[in-house]
Amino acid sequence: MTPTRSPIHLEYDPSSDAAAGFVVQDDFERFPQKDDLFRRSWWDESIRSEKAQLFYATYREPLKSFRTADGFTQKDFALRNASWHVSDIFTELKEGEDRREGFSDEFSLYRDVAAVKQEMGTPEEAAAEIKRVGAEFGADLLGITGYDERWMYSMKFSDMSRTERPQAITGELTNVIVIAQAMDYDLIRTVPSALSGAATGLGYSHDALVVLSIAQYIRNLGYNAIASMNDSALAIPLAVKAGLGEYGRLGLLITKKFGPRVRLGKIFTDMPLAHDQPIRFGVQEFCEECRRCTSGCPAKAIPDGPPTALRHNQSNIKGVVKWTVDGEKCFKYWVAQNSDCSICIRVCPYNKDYTKWWHRLGQRLAGTRLRGLLLALDIRLGYGERLKPKSWWDGEKESILGRLRRLVQR
Repeated sequence: MTPTRSPIHLEYDPSSDAAAGFVVQDDFERFPQKDDLFRRSWWDESIRSEKAQLFYATYREPLKSFRTADGFTQKDFALRNASWHVSDIFTELKEGEDRREGFSDEFSLYRDVAAVKQEMGTPEEAAAEIKRVGAEFGADLLGITGYDERWMYSMKFSDMSRTERPQAITGELTNVIVIAQAMDYDLIRTVPSALSGAATGLGYSHDALVVLSIAQYIRNLGYNAIASMNDSALAIPLAVKAGLGEYGRLGLLITKKFGPRVRLGKIFTDMPLAHDQPIRFGVQEFCEECRRCTSGCPAKAIPDGPPTALRHNQSNIKGVVKWTVDGEKCFKYWVAQNSDCSICIRVCPYNKDYTKWWHRLGQRLAGTRLRGLLLALDIRLGYGERLKPKSWWDGEKESILGRLRRLVQR
């Protein structure tokens, strides 16, 4: 029996959408988890190939043979797979119960909600405390927004039984805490490589620990909280509403502190919390001029033109005007190289080490009419070029003097 889809109750503030840069059309439809590209790779025969299954297997099983190409050696795969280990433990722990937590299903490993509810003061005071605790637990970025049914999956989907089921998280949990975990800058510079996948795996493993710890802290105070990673909801709209960054041409969140180099997690809670507001620092205007991700994508999956409501296939949401990536093309490239690809992140001019003052200055310029000059300088200095994986193993780091010498030589 096919389950019926839950009714839609769309209540939202249009002014808040405008502040976030959202353009949601009248034909908008909530997105079913079944159509997520990675979920489709479990049931859709047009995606579920032998190569795709080998791609997944390489994350957990030793390869029978390794490539000699730099970045795809046994050491590279060993580091990548080790980085995923903590995340994998949580994902696989309840597979016997038809749950893949963190990717298909929200987390369920908690102690009970405390019987006594702790008074948290005003929503602003409670939000400040959650941010302090989140930072202590290791959250790189943390913002808070309200529950928005539009971005919740209309129906959930099980990878293993290949069946749909109703959404488990409801509007009774009125607030969403959004967490961003940074991925390692130098590892991302080695994309494409199995080695670079360690940045992704570490992001997810750290994210699992952080969202579970914060959720349990909230439950210990007498409030309900459910931790989530790639499951249950579309994370980017919630992250934008929570003030963590802007949406970019490459289809990812771009933050001020780490650019697009982040993994996202969420905590749904009924604790009264003040909300953060969306931020704007020039990303949309810069992306309208920049095409680094478009030209750098080997799969040609990233759009070249302005934002539209185009749907490449069923893995794109309906009724939202935005830059939309063709996930089918993207995934085929991942499968071909047996590792995830982040070339679009590597070449993005916002992908910088912002602990350095000159990169912070460059980001400010990117938000002004001097963005064209900044883009040209970014290319001339060689940012976005691939770091050889062997050089990463040898400890090579970014040097501004080296880049200036390269600019003079050019």
